[in-house]
Amino acid sequence: MNIETAQVSRLGNRSENQDRALVATSGNHTLLIVADGMGGHVGGDLAAEAAVETVKSAFQETDAILEPTEFLRSSIVAAHRKVVALGAELDPDLRPRTTITACLITAGMVRWVHVGDSRVYFIRDSKVLARTRDHSAVEILAQQGLLEDSDLAMHPLRNFVDQCLGGEPELPTIDISNPHPLLVGDVVLLCSDGFWAPFTDIQLARAIGEQLELQASLDTLAMEAELRTTPMSDNITAVAVRWTG
Repeated sequence: MNIETAQVSRLGNRSENQDRALVATSGNHTLLIVADGMGGHVGGDLAAEAAVETVKSAFQETDAILEPTEFLRSSIVAAHRKVVALGAELDPDLRPRTTITACLITAGMVRWVHVGDSRVYFIRDSKVLARTRDHSAVEILAQQGLLEDSDLAMHPLRNFVDQCLGGEPELPTIDISNPHPLLVGDVVLLCSDGFWAPFTDIQLARAIGEQLELQASLDTLAMEAELRTTPMSDNITAVAVRWTG
C-alpha cells in the first residue's frame, strides 16, 4: 500500500496529555485512531488509552477484514464496553469517558467512524470533501440553522459533548461513513478538538495542501493551534494519511 502517514501530539497548556493516537498497518489495511479523554471527568487518559488499545487489538487479531463497516462498528462497541468496565473496576467508580474517531483504509477505499467531537476531514485538492459532524450541543444548533459553522469553535457551549465512550453502559451514537474511493493526493485527517478548534475547515485544508510533507503540515498546524489558544490551550493531537497510489 502506497501511503504517507504523519502523527503529532502536543500538551498545550494542560498538566497532562489525555489524547491518544495510533497509526497501524497490517497487510493491505491501514488504521488510524484519535481518542480525546474527556477532561471534565477523572480518568480521561485511562479511557482514551483503553479505547485505542481495544480497537488496535481488534485490528491486529483480524487476519482479513472482509466487512470494513462491521469491523469499525464492532470495534467501537467493544471499546465502549471496555471503558465502561474500566470505570466499574475503579474505586470509587469514576466512570471515565473519551471521544474517539477511527478510519480504515482497505482496497483503495476509506471509511471512518466517530463518537464525540474529535473529527475526521477528507481533503482533496486543498478542499474539504467531507468531515464528521460533532456530537455536541453547538452542532445541534448548527444543524438547526441557529449557528454558523464559523461560530462553533468559540461558542460557550462548545465543550458540551453529548456522546462518548464510557460513562453509562448504554451504547452511544456511533456514526459510520459510507466508503469513499481514494485518489492520488487525497488526505484523511483525524484530530482532537484542540487541533481543529482554532481553524476553519478552509484553513485546515489549505494548510494541508500547501505543504509537500504531511508531517511538516501537522507539526506546523499543531504549533499554530497552541499559539492561537495560549494560555488556555487544550491537548492537540492529529494523525493523517495521504494516498499516493
